Amino acid sequence: MKKIGMTLLALSLMQISGMAAAASEFKIGFVNTERVFREAAPAQKAQKKLEKEFATRDQELQKMAKQAKDLQAYLEREGVTISDTERRNKERDLANLNRDFQRAQREFREDLNLRRNEELSAVQERANKAIIAIAEAEKFDLILQEAVYASHRIDVTEKVLKALAEK
Repeated sequence: MKKIGMTLLALSLMQISGMAAAASEFKIGFVNTERVFREAAPAQKAQKKLEKEFATRDQELQKMAKQAKDLQAYLEREGVTISDTERRNKERDLANLNRDFQRAQREFREDLNLRRNEELSAVQERANKAIIAIAEAEKFDLILQEAVYASHRIDVTEKVLKALAEK
């Protein structure tokens, strides 16, 4: 019985050491997706597209904010000299303007986030294709896109950025 147990233990240890040897032969890479979204040519193009697309709405929001600020300043400056009726009307106008501004600002943020997610999704898809092409060409066993820590020697982000710039 003791002999069988020792044999099984020896076989288990050989199997574990064989797996460890095979694991050291893996070729692993890492891609910093945050850097890809920040530096890749398609990501920068998407950012410029979004800025252009939302520029007029942003200007409208800034105009509304200035109107509210000016009306608030007027009320603070002239509030004691104007009639109660006019003051109440101006306060009501300010409240309406603030409500409209907050609604428009919320809609702007929601629309911008939706469009940004759409654009980033397209960039992510292109990056994934580039990563797969690099992995197949260079015979990688595994390429990770998220990790707590990755050594610079396994970082293939630069290759992905270069591949995306060429397309």
